[in-house]
Amino acid sequence: MQTTIKKKLHVLTNGNVTTPEGYKAGGLHCGIKKYKLDLGWIQSDVPANTAGVYTTNQFQAAPLHVTKESIAVENKIQAILVNSGVANACTGDKGLEDAYEMRHLFASKLGIEDHLVAVTSTGLIGTHLPMEKIKAGVSESDKSEHIDTDRFEKAILTTDTCVKHIAVQFEIDGKKVSIGGAAKGSGMIHPNMATMLAFVTTDANVEQESLSNALKQVTNKTYNMITVDGDSSTNDMVLVMANGKANNAPLNENHPEWEKFLDALEQVSQILAKKIARDGEGATKLVEVEVKGAQSEEAARKISKTIISSNLVKTAIYGADPNWGRIVCAIGYSEQPILPEKVSVALGPIPVVENGLPLYFDEEVAKDYLQQETVSIVVDLQQGEASATAWGCDLTYDYVKINASYRT
Repeated sequence: MQTTIKKKLHVLTNGNVTTPEGYKAGGLHCGIKKYKLDLGWIQSDVPANTAGVYTTNQFQAAPLHVTKESIAVENKIQAILVNSGVANACTGDKGLEDAYEMRHLFASKLGIEDHLVAVTSTGLIGTHLPMEKIKAGVSESDKSEHIDTDRFEKAILTTDTCVKHIAVQFEIDGKKVSIGGAAKGSGMIHPNMATMLAFVTTDANVEQESLSNALKQVTNKTYNMITVDGDSSTNDMVLVMANGKANNAPLNENHPEWEKFLDALEQVSQILAKKIARDGEGATKLVEVEVKGAQSEEAARKISKTIISSNLVKTAIYGADPNWGRIVCAIGYSEQPILPEKVSVALGPIPVVENGLPLYFDEEVAKDYLQQETVSIVVDLQQGEASATAWGCDLTYDYVKINASYRT
């Protein structure tokens, strides 16, 4: 399926990390999990300029340290190896040794230098990787039955209920350029990079420093604007690889079509971020909070994230309760400058607060609206021109059930 969201920018809803030229991906079951796929990889035909952003949790897992070290050598990687089921976090020197060995095993299998491999893990914290199983899995990774992008997308999942992928295509310098992405994330999701992994590939020729700047800029508007439960993970990262196979002139901020590339990267990242938010553990609804009329973009971001993070707001939406007082309360404790007498709030198309005072609205109509799969909250501060949007989900009984027995 293909749709146009902006002029000459096409979204391929069935696109993925191998939509761009020069990439392949795969996955298999190596035995970390009982039955499900648990080892996945992406490989580029050639070393690709690479940029990454990482969780702000101070207990960063061993794979993050190894991956950052790999990229730092020459700002390129050629392959990514991911395991799910065990996070390799809080595992000390042995965990770091295992992450290095994981990198070496895959580099040797591909016949490339160690620093051209990025590694990442997701799953249970405080458990060492079963390295013999991973070694056996890597040895089988080149078998044709394992080389399939859908298998990669499944191999990186933990408590997710579905795979998450997307691709966009557009033209740069008259050349067709693609950006594809895959992600995982369902719980322990909170702004500032948390419990999620996202892998983005492109065949565009992009200068590394510009790619890094673009990723940071886009992350602040997308991945850092989602929350499920307020918990920031130890393992999460976003990696972007650009292998140049599209043969366009090198892209940087001075290229006349730079904004087109930046917009496409943002679209991919926003779609993946929203898929993660919608797949929150136990979630039944995607919740979008738009704050406009703010004095600054930073204020708009903080207020929108405060609302979407409120457990009282999230539970009200789960119960289809149009309790706008919880939204106003969250705005008030966001620690951002507001004028209460100017604040207006709407639940989708239904205004519920105007200039700080309640409006009459039909409760049954509002309840019907809140039962939709996607719920929008719009806040107008009427103080400036800045705006921001955050995404999250409702908070349900199933979230408690899932996380009460995650380890056992």
